[in-house]
Amino acid sequence: MLEPFKLLFLKPKVFFFQFYRTMSHKVFVYGTLKRNEPNHHWLTNPDHGVGQFISEGRTKTKYPLIIGTKYNIPFLLHSPGDGHNVKGEVYEVDDTMLGKLDILEDHPNYYVREMDDVIVQKDGSSEEETLKCWIYFLKNFRRELLTKPQLENYSSQGSHGLPYMERSKRDPNDNYYPEVKR
Repeated sequence: MLEPFKLLFLKPKVFFFQFYRTMSHKVFVYGTLKRNEPNHHWLTNPDHGVGQFISEGRTKTKYPLIIGTKYNIPFLLHSPGDGHNVKGEVYEVDDTMLGKLDILEDHPNYYVREMDDVIVQKDGSSEEETLKCWIYFLKNFRRELLTKPQLENYSSQGSHGLPYMERSKRDPNDNYYPEVKR
C-alpha cells in the first residue's frame, strides 16, 4: 500500500525534470550580447529569465559579420559561405529569456532566429563538438552590405573605431531598417 504513495511523489519530480529539459535552448551570440559588451545585461537580468554561459564557439558555416547603420549595430548576414567562421558565445536560456531576446532582436521582423551549427570545445579537452544553436541573422538585407568590412570577432570597442550606440541614446523616431533591409 505504501508503494503507490511513493510513486505519487516521484512522478512530479520526473515531470519537472522533463519539463525543464524541454524548455532549454542554446543561443549563439556574436555581438553586443557577449560578455563585456553593451547588451550583455540582457542575459544576466533575472527579470528576463535564465541565461547561463556554456562556452565560447564559432559558426561551422562562414557568414559575414558586419557593422552597419549610424548606430554601429553588428549584423550577421545570412549569406552562407561568405565571410568568416564567426566567433561568439553559447548560452543556455529558458523560454522566458528566449522571448526577451526575440524582443531585443525584433524577431521575426528585423532579425530572424534560426538553428545552425556552432563548434565548441568539449569541457576540459582539446576535442571539439558541434552544437545546434539559435542564431539571430539579418535576412533580406541590402546586397551592398556585403561590401562592408567583414569581422571574425566583434567588439564594440574594437580597432574598427565604430562603437555601438545603445538604444537609449538613439532617436526613437528614426527608422533605420531601410538602411539594411530590402
